[in-house]
Amino acid sequence: MEWKNIVVDYEQKALLDRLSIQKQQLDAYRPIPDYIIRNIRENLDLEWTYNSNSIEGNTLTLVETQLVVQDGLTIGGKSLREHLEIVNHQEAIHYIEKISKKDFVLTKRDILQVHALVLDKIDKSIAGTYRTSGVRISGANFTPPDALFVEELLNELIHWYTTEAKDLHPIVKASVFHHRFVWIHPFYDGNGRTVRLLYNLLLMNEGFPPAIILKVDRKKYYTALNLANTYDYSKLVFLIAQATERSLSIYLSNLEDRSSGYKPIPDIVSEPDIPYGQEYVSLLARKGKIEAYKEGRVWYTRKEAILAYRDTRLRKR
Repeated sequence: MEWKNIVVDYEQKALLDRLSIQKQQLDAYRPIPDYIIRNIRENLDLEWTYNSNSIEGNTLTLVETQLVVQDGLTIGGKSLREHLEIVNHQEAIHYIEKISKKDFVLTKRDILQVHALVLDKIDKSIAGTYRTSGVRISGANFTPPDALFVEELLNELIHWYTTEAKDLHPIVKASVFHHRFVWIHPFYDGNGRTVRLLYNLLLMNEGFPPAIILKVDRKKYYTALNLANTYDYSKLVFLIAQATERSLSIYLSNLEDRSSGYKPIPDIVSEPDIPYGQEYVSLLARKGKIEAYKEGRVWYTRKEAILAYRDTRLRKR
């Protein structure tokens, strides 16, 4: 099948290579002290729950999500389902963090368990159960396969991931898995939340932190998934790679105490010795050519990242 023949272009490879180096830097700190891990995970898990639910239409804000998760509060004017989506997602995160380990091998049982947690307390009649009829997805450029083929297609996807895809970069493998899972659409409800948990489980098993797709990138995300239906995975790989770099930057910032080095691009370009303007540096960040990450709609980078890019270009000349 065409989706199995994945080609990574030069620019993607450069970004993936940079992430591999950052992962090696993170690995050098292992074992990471519990008090540092706990703080980072709590914040990332909260962002993960907020953004994944928001992508699907949950209207609770990040602060409101925090109040539900940490204080058990009920937010006025919000539906019971929205509250349960938050509670369920946090429990699903805790589950995949518990089973994530280097020698973990994904099975259908894991997929069903994650989905069961996502829909627990919401609709137990379909939680952890494959769909048995056809479905249509609003705004998508494809129709999911017949329900009769769901289990067979999942078997094929798991086999591909665990055997044929071994030589692919972990982020490429996780991206393709993500798309194919969405294309199979094995459940009546909760497919998006489930797959964003599963692909991060796969990344975590490879030693990467979870890659959180932000709510502000929702349109780009769905565009990338639709493009993948034409066997073009470039935008999806790129989006997940950038999300991974953001998480790696958060970890390394805490471990190396270099958080002060990351600043909004408008602030960085006003510093001495920066050879490029704001528009060009923003373009480099969006294209993944420099170490950068996004908070909301604002891009952050470091002076060292811009100068390293300049030096690389000078050497090529």
